[in-house]
Amino acid sequence: MSGRGLTISLAEYDVMALEVETRDSSALTDADLDEMASMGGNFDIGLLSKAKEDWVLNTTARLDGKLQGFSFSTLERIGGTPCVLLGLMSVKRTTKRDTVLKGLMSEAYHRALMAFPDEDVVVGSRFASADGLEAFKSLTDIIPRPGHRAVGEERAWGRRLAKRFGVEANYDEQTFIVKAAGQTGYLDHESSKPEKTNAAIAEMFSKVPASKGGVLIVHGWTMTESLVKLGKRA
Repeated sequence: MSGRGLTISLAEYDVMALEVETRDSSALTDADLDEMASMGGNFDIGLLSKAKEDWVLNTTARLDGKLQGFSFSTLERIGGTPCVLLGLMSVKRTTKRDTVLKGLMSEAYHRALMAFPDEDVVVGSRFASADGLEAFKSLTDIIPRPGHRAVGEERAWGRRLAKRFGVEANYDEQTFIVKAAGQTGYLDHESSKPEKTNAAIAEMFSKVPASKGGVLIVHGWTMTESLVKLGKRA
């Protein structure tokens, strides 16, 4: 599943197009990991080295040759259901971060479309703050979400993902919260418009002990017809 990703036009910035590339994580060099650690996100070289071992795919997003974001992920089936698992993602805090986030997610959807054509797909990750949920805005049936009482199968997915992320020891299936030692990877993104964060979502994340390494495990679905649109190459 290695190979080049997509290119997204950024005409509004009058700069070189966003270049998104995916390759096997096993192909990463120490210099690659150093570059990611130096980008300015929340992951040090130790966590990135672990991510290289834990996740199959690495995606990078560059503007004018400079790293603006990256992710570690895998495409696999859990209990027969196709999944996109975002083990770790980080977006540089610049004015272009929304476009970078979109580029990374578009690449993930494209990979899913190629691997799982004509199927509904689960997308899951860990989140330390509400900002990161901007990455899931195109998904449906997001769990957990404000005002929704999760049912048995939805809770089962939370348990499956907690196990897959290796954080089941500290996972609370009632709240979907990993209470500690959950930040070996998560979706690290800072909103460019924090004032627009839904108050109910902010309240949901107020219960996550991020300072103690806590995260919220969130998953959603992209239906077949939606994935065709989301994964279409520009």
